[in-house]
Amino acid sequence: MVQRMSQASPAMFIADSPALDFLNSLATPVATEVDWIGDGEGLLRWLEQAKLVPAEILTAMRKQAQPGELDRVAAQARKLREWFRGFVRKHKGKPLRPADLKDLEPLNQLLAHDEGFGQLVAQRNGSASAVAFQRARRWASPESLLLPIAEALANLLAEEDLTHVKACEGRACTLIFADRTRSRSRRWCSMEICGNRAKQLNHRHRLKESR
Repeated sequence: MVQRMSQASPAMFIADSPALDFLNSLATPVATEVDWIGDGEGLLRWLEQAKLVPAEILTAMRKQAQPGELDRVAAQARKLREWFRGFVRKHKGKPLRPADLKDLEPLNQLLAHDEGFGQLVAQRNGSASAVAFQRARRWASPESLLLPIAEALANLLAEEDLTHVKACEGRACTLIFADRTRSRSRRWCSMEICGNRAKQLNHRHRLKESR
């Protein structure tokens, strides 16, 4: 049974990658499988916590969306999530090749709907120039909420070596992460959760053997 978390605890952001955090929006961090985007409200809350969509845009979407519309977009997000999970499972542990692009056509099709644009904005950090170039997006419909997620997925594939994408070694944990440690020795989603649990199990095992 999957527990929906649209009104409960914050989502987990432990992956050092927005794209992998998106995959971790469905996870089994302890014993029960949890889905943080199980419905439309859950999707809005996750996007806000992930800082992928401005808060004022999410507020406007809540007000403007037709009944059931956000739930349908959340269903599309879950479908995108499971497609990308399959891609990562297939390719993690090895670098991508140009031939792998054929498997990424669904993502390119979604990115093609982006109404992004650039604009000049005032610089306020004391830099030499008074203006800066900034990317922006037209949020034409609730479906546009999928676009920053798609961009995060594309950035992961373009910038991250999938050799460094790992699954937590916790017994029941399903969280994944990008290992950014210098020695590439990260084993756990977090030491506070699975790392400490593994230490306790090892300690009990040693005590049992000593007796």
